[in-house]
Amino acid sequence: MEAWRCVRRGYSCCAVGRGRSVWLGGGGGGDGPRYPMLPYHLQSLGRDRITPWDFSQRFCWNRHISSCMRWPGNYSWAPYPYLSSQHCQLNWRPPCLFLPNRSQFQHWNWRPDNFAHTSLFHLSSYIMDSEGDKTSSKRQKTQGVIKRHWEYLCHHNKENMKILGDKHVDQKYKDEKEKFEFSVMSYNILSQDLLEDNSYLYRHCRKPVLIWGFRFPNILREIKHMDADILCLQEVQEDHYRKEIKPNLESLGYHCEYKMRTGRKPDGCAICFKCSKFTLLSANPVEFYRRDIPLLDRDNVGLVLLLQPKFHCTVSPICVANTHLLYNPRRGDIKLTQLAMLLAEISSVAHQKDGTVCPIIICGDFNSVPGSPLYSFIKEGKLNYEGLAIGKVSGQEQSPRGQRILSIPIWPPSLGISQNCVYEIPQVTRVEKAEEIDVTQEHLEKPEVLVAAKKLSSNLHHHFSLSSVYSHYLPNTGIPEVTTCHSKNAVTVDYIFYSTEKEAINTQQGTEVALVGGLKLLGRLSLLTEEDLWTVNGLPNENNSSDHLPLLAKFRLEL
Repeated sequence: MEAWRCVRRGYSCCAVGRGRSVWLGGGGGGDGPRYPMLPYHLQSLGRDRITPWDFSQRFCWNRHISSCMRWPGNYSWAPYPYLSSQHCQLNWRPPCLFLPNRSQFQHWNWRPDNFAHTSLFHLSSYIMDSEGDKTSSKRQKTQGVIKRHWEYLCHHNKENMKILGDKHVDQKYKDEKEKFEFSVMSYNILSQDLLEDNSYLYRHCRKPVLIWGFRFPNILREIKHMDADILCLQEVQEDHYRKEIKPNLESLGYHCEYKMRTGRKPDGCAICFKCSKFTLLSANPVEFYRRDIPLLDRDNVGLVLLLQPKFHCTVSPICVANTHLLYNPRRGDIKLTQLAMLLAEISSVAHQKDGTVCPIIICGDFNSVPGSPLYSFIKEGKLNYEGLAIGKVSGQEQSPRGQRILSIPIWPPSLGISQNCVYEIPQVTRVEKAEEIDVTQEHLEKPEVLVAAKKLSSNLHHHFSLSSVYSHYLPNTGIPEVTTCHSKNAVTVDYIFYSTEKEAINTQQGTEVALVGGLKLLGRLSLLTEEDLWTVNGLPNENNSSDHLPLLAKFRLEL
């Protein structure tokens, strides 16, 4: 006899699920040998407990279904059962699972092809505790494929948008000269050295999936599949970049720029773009380490490129930034200062000679959660940090004990960056060596007076209008989306921010406002919940070789 693969977890009337059993046939009781009637590949699935009950089988699959792909409406749980042709004959008639009167279903010929092809689900196999059949904290050993889909922000553009795996793109639409469309991917690919140094985070993983020789082909496959025009990669290990990553990406038509972390850290940030779409105007690395400033003793870096869209020379260039801020949850002062340094460099690069500011895209691992003071500062452009505990800046530190309050100002005037996150004037280090500027003593004294006047201010500002590509919560349920998942936790720390003007209209949580001017967000690749990710044993796994999910968005540059 073949087996029924269970229905949606959580129905009280459902006879299959966690801790529930199904009766196939009738008869008396008694224990006997282990499920001799089932084929071996079914006997070995997960840790299913099957005990014969006379001539019929009584078994508990201890499994649940989670949808790893959300269809329109974004309802993440599957209300339908799923039968695999590998494990169940198409003409097999299941017993009644929903109503006590099984006679109603004696002649019901249920077939898996009665369901819509878009409702694809993947089973998870939880490791069950011996007491009470409850799930253990790190749950299953099964393999699975994460299914993600495009979420369209412009409904009129849905038919013309390039979908992953769909090579049929309307050429007329693509060639229209009044618009320039491009896609951006942000991906923390997990440095192999950092993986090995923090192996306690990956105790849920099988050892073979953590080997770089296994991981890199998967990462490259994801990059090829998503086919983004701009790649912003974090935790790119220098030797891997030089020997494997850069050569492979160049063979795919990308130009690559890289900035390794300072000190002895072996990884860094890379920005790669398709040569067929952009021309590089400038590459500007940012080092957050400052030998003369004790606060800035960490080796994180950033990278800012100025890209000119090809065949649209009259169009404003695009400023693309990539960074990986400090992880330490208790050092919010360092994170805010690193962010201010990145914003100052972006401001310097994005300002054009005619006084305008070109469109901006900021990608990276910010090691801060949605709604945290640091996240709010990026989106709102202002932050009053007076009385703010240092560990609360990124929203990662839960315990308030032992946390000191942020000092005012956070960074010293010698850094040369104002509270508005721009370089102070005069900024001697940014003057070209070929130019000779006669700086009098009077000019040198003026900035010092301005700094002294702002010394006691606890207000930070930046003049960019930035939005996040993702809303970070499922619209219908409010369940948080996550971008990283390992043995310790699952949260959102990765973002794609972009500059735009927002219309002043009210929107519901999880929806996007209408956008005018600058960059318009056309669509994004959906994120998943923590529950979704544990159905494929978290991250990394057999098919996803980083502990972060790649973020992908498509934009239109209004010409």
